[in-house]
Amino acid sequence: MGWVMVLMPLTLLVMGVPIFLLLLATCITAVVFFTTLPHVIVHQMVFDSLNKFPLIAVPFFIFTGDLMSRGGISTRLLRWVASMIGGFRASLPLTSLGFAAIFGAISGATTASVAAVGSLTYPRLRQAGYTEKFASGLITAECALDNLIPPSIAFIIYGIATETSVVALFAAGIVPGLLLGGIFAVYIYFCSFAEGVQIRQKFTWSEFVSASRDGLWSLGAILVIFGGIYSGVFSPSEAAGVACVYAIGVAAFIYREVTFRDIFDIAARTVILTAAIFVIVSVAGLFGWLLMIGGGPGAAANFIQQLNAPPWVVLLMINAFLLFVGCFIDTGTALLVLSPLLLPIGKSLGVDPIHFGVIVVMNLTIGTFTPPFGLNIFVFQAMFKTPSAILYPGLIPFIVLAVAALMLVTYIPALSLFVLPYLW
Repeated sequence: MGWVMVLMPLTLLVMGVPIFLLLLATCITAVVFFTTLPHVIVHQMVFDSLNKFPLIAVPFFIFTGDLMSRGGISTRLLRWVASMIGGFRASLPLTSLGFAAIFGAISGATTASVAAVGSLTYPRLRQAGYTEKFASGLITAECALDNLIPPSIAFIIYGIATETSVVALFAAGIVPGLLLGGIFAVYIYFCSFAEGVQIRQKFTWSEFVSASRDGLWSLGAILVIFGGIYSGVFSPSEAAGVACVYAIGVAAFIYREVTFRDIFDIAARTVILTAAIFVIVSVAGLFGWLLMIGGGPGAAANFIQQLNAPPWVVLLMINAFLLFVGCFIDTGTALLVLSPLLLPIGKSLGVDPIHFGVIVVMNLTIGTFTPPFGLNIFVFQAMFKTPSAILYPGLIPFIVLAVAALMLVTYIPALSLFVLPYLW
C-alpha cells in the first residue's frame, strides 16, 4: 500500500487534479484494493477528521478578517500604525509591514491579510514612487506573518493534527513572528535608499493621539483575543467567536460602515471559503490515518535513525523537504498530511513538540509566498494583475531573509520556548 500512497498523489498532482480529489482517490484506491478494511471506514474517518472542536475557530477568524477589511477597522488600524512610524525615510513600507503584523494578530489567515493590506497600502506605495517589483514583493511576503503571529489558523491545524496545545503554539509563535518581521523591517529600511524614494511622513503627537482615539475600538479586538486566551477566560476557538461578535458590533454599530446586508454577504463568502478548506481537511485526515496504520511514521523515523546523522543535519533535511513541499502544496493540506509523520522524527531527535510545530509552520509559511504555487502570490496577482516576471524577482530577497530567520528559529529553541514558562 505504501507505494500507492506516495506515487498516486504525485502522479495526480502533476496531472493537475485538485488536492482534495487526488487525496480522496488515493485513499479509496488504497482501502478498496490494498487493505481488508470495511469500505465504510472512508466515511467514518472523513467525518472524524472534521469532528474536532478547534476547527470552529477557522470560519470565525476568516469572517473577522473579511469584516475588518470592509467595516472600517482595517483603515483605522493602518492610520494608527502610520501615526507611529512617521518620520522614517521608509515610513510607507514600514507602515505596511506593521499593519500586516497587527492585522495578523486579529485575522490569522494570510490570504485575508493580502487582500486587506494590499488594497490599502499597495496603491500608496506605487504613488510614492516605489517600484512595482519591490511593492508587490513586500505585500505578498509580509502578509505571511499571519501564520506565525497568533491567533494563527496554521497553528490551530497543526495542533489538531498532532494533538498539541494550541495555546502553547500561539505563545511560541510570537517571537519567531516578530523576528521575521524585524528582519524584513531592516531590509525595507535599507532598500528604501536603493529605491530612491525620499517621501516620508511627519510624526506629530496630535496625529498619534487622534489616530489612537479613532482606532481605540479597532485595537480592542487584539486585547479581547489575547487577553481572553492567556487569562484563561476562553479557549482559542471561543476567542474566535468572541472576536467575530466584537467585529460585528464595532463595524455595524460603532463605525456604522457595514449594513446587515454586507454582513450577510461576508458570511456567505466565509461559508464558501470554509467549505473549500474543510473538504481538504476531511480527506487529508483520512490520508494521514491510512499512512499511520500503514507504518509510515515509524518507517520514516527508522530511516532517519539509520542514517546516524547529527540532529542538526536531520533538522536541515526536514527544513529543505518542507520548503520544497511549501512551493507546491497549500499550508493546511501540508500540515494535516505531514505533521503526524514528521513529529515522531522530531521527538526522536529530542526536539520539543511545540518548538517543532513552530519549525514546521514557519517552513510552510515561507511557502505561501514562494513560487510557483504560493497562495499569497495567487491572491495578489488576482487583485493587481502583476506579471510573474515582476513579482517573482521582488520576492527573492524576502524568501532569502525568511530562510535565514528559519535557520535561527530552528537551531535556537529558546526563541520559541522561553515565553512558555511565564504563561502558567
